[in-house]
Amino acid sequence: MKIKKLIKEALSLPTTTIAYYVSQQLAEFYPDKAAIEGTDCSFDLEIYAKDQKCTIRQKNLIHNQISTHWDGLTKNIYKSAENAYFNVTWQEHNLEVLLMTWREGWQNIRYYWILADTAEISESFFAAVCEWNAQIREEVLVFEEGHWQKSSSLFQAIKGATFDNLILRGTLKQDLQDDLISFFAARSTYQAYGVPWKRGILLIGSPGNGKTHTVKALINKLQQPCLYVKSFKSQYETDNDNIRKAFDKARQSAPCILVLEDLDSLVDKDNRSFFLNELDGFAVNAGIITLATTNHPDRLDPAILDRPSRFDRKYHFDLPAFTERLAYIDLWNNTLKQGMRLSDSAMSHIAEITDGFSFAYLKELFVSSMVRWMGAMESGAMTKIMPEQVVLLREQMNSAMKDLEPENS
Repeated sequence: MKIKKLIKEALSLPTTTIAYYVSQQLAEFYPDKAAIEGTDCSFDLEIYAKDQKCTIRQKNLIHNQISTHWDGLTKNIYKSAENAYFNVTWQEHNLEVLLMTWREGWQNIRYYWILADTAEISESFFAAVCEWNAQIREEVLVFEEGHWQKSSSLFQAIKGATFDNLILRGTLKQDLQDDLISFFAARSTYQAYGVPWKRGILLIGSPGNGKTHTVKALINKLQQPCLYVKSFKSQYETDNDNIRKAFDKARQSAPCILVLEDLDSLVDKDNRSFFLNELDGFAVNAGIITLATTNHPDRLDPAILDRPSRFDRKYHFDLPAFTERLAYIDLWNNTLKQGMRLSDSAMSHIAEITDGFSFAYLKELFVSSMVRWMGAMESGAMTKIMPEQVVLLREQMNSAMKDLEPENS
């Protein structure tokens, strides 16, 4: 009953005093127990128990508040404790864990208290849970709003992207694979010659020409932990704080790939200096490939773009030439049902009249043409529909470019 009353009283207090009040009361209730507390997001007791690293049982001393969630991608229900008190069995030790959640501003504070017979047991258990949860297993770590979150759904989505279904100009596809594979295999060589074992790769090109697909295909190919940064912005912490968090996590996870998509939108004049300091950490960045992309290299500071030791390899993703357009069209054509397919001469014609189209526009050409074909459903109709769609898409493309002219002038 003491714990039940404690939680009720604590949640009625100002949010800035809850943690201190609970800590003080637990110390009085359990003077013979060693307690540690905190908000480290790596301490996910329920995931650790789900992976059978310990057993947990809800104590009935309180009403255990458990939230139920729906994952629309996997069609599964999952549950998580909001306010709960657990008995924990771990390596023949018995511990107790109190979890509490409250709202502070725009974010939820998730706080834990771990009670054990000795400080060594509580700290060892805490370290074991955090170490296990820090490992990346069939998931991608995503950084957004100032914290890391594991995404198994993004990992599954990436699995569909391979180099087999990617068309790039010349030897670009093979060059990228060779470059990154050799890096991860050459750790001892770097160390033997005293060269920092770190790389910076920058993919440059206008939207829709394969940069994102390449990043996904590389993650698939290399089978290294992947950390993806969506933004360095958050409501309660500075860009510098978040940049440090991002690089610290990459260092803990190395060897790994740190993905910075749309680098020009992540780094600005206010956080540039701190970002460069973190990027330049030669010793502590060992084993990290920083894989960045940009649609607008002109917006990047020369200190980022031109200094070789930061992004030492730059790969340019240009608009596809006739050869690449024809290969891409053939790739798509082979996925179509027989009645939709183009002849060799029709594919060549489409490749000729789509000069200036990105791969994204070529994909849109097929998708929109397929939708129109569904209205006719006649064999050979795509030969007539697709050139008409080319005209419409080119008008859209030209209109979009005109809209951008004032911004770039």
